[in-house]
Amino acid sequence: MGERDGVVARFEAERPRLRAVAYRMLGSTGEADDAVQEAWLRLSRNDPGEIENLGGWLTTVVARICLNMLRARSSRGERSLDEVRMPDPIVDPLEGTDPEHEALLADSVGIAMLLVLETLNPAERLAFVLHDMFGMPFEEIAPIVDRSPDATRQLASRGRRRLHDADPVPDADLDGQREVVEAFIAAAREGDFERLVAVLHPDVVLRADYGPERGIVETRGAEAAIAQARSFSSIGAEGHLVRVNGGIGTVAFLDGAPLSVGAVQVRGGRIVAIDFLADPARLAQLDLERLTT
Repeated sequence: MGERDGVVARFEAERPRLRAVAYRMLGSTGEADDAVQEAWLRLSRNDPGEIENLGGWLTTVVARICLNMLRARSSRGERSLDEVRMPDPIVDPLEGTDPEHEALLADSVGIAMLLVLETLNPAERLAFVLHDMFGMPFEEIAPIVDRSPDATRQLASRGRRRLHDADPVPDADLDGQREVVEAFIAAAREGDFERLVAVLHPDVVLRADYGPERGIVETRGAEAAIAQARSFSSIGAEGHLVRVNGGIGTVAFLDGAPLSVGAVQVRGGRIVAIDFLADPARLAQLDLERLTT
């Protein structure tokens, strides 16, 4: 194996972790791949023999790239959930997950959690992701965000507090999640109002991203969720159970074309939130038809 082949092999061994870092930082699979590719280009312009810790070096490079990408998106600070873009969902069949997706989704990073991360400013997001999700010491994160270690610790703390306040973590029992979501789909299909009420939390939150023109539309309450379910049923949409970012979710088709992907949060046996991606352009990139064959 030549020297270049050895460098390629070492980089490829780090790629899954680098993609996982970038996905959590950016909430976009395409941008995550771009960030990792840029890291490879930067590595190719350096002498790997002079890099003592290649994994740490690459993680730092990817983090800097992601930070710049986040800053380029917007100069604003913290944003509310109705001002952000829905993260790219990682969608798999109900039985079995793509091995690449498993690496991307270690630590159960759901859409709801990624949505909260979208509301953080870039430095807060980077500090939280690198420290709380990947165990990087604050002393190593501080130079990336141009802060002292103590100030970097405060950045991560603010991110942690936002996540705690939003409480985006669903029940861990996948079988229980599946029963609830199956009941929801069946009740919506049959127009069974009482069964819909039984599986929906009274304060359920629906967030739907229809694309850049409309952005995210948020509605609250069981009545709004029931109205949404009925509208899908009335136009003949077909709902299917899938895995969305490791949890139980739905994909809806209309006349064979994808209509939406829904990440469903279940807590205490009831649906407390559904996050829909309904942007036709982004849905077309997800290869959802394979899930129903």
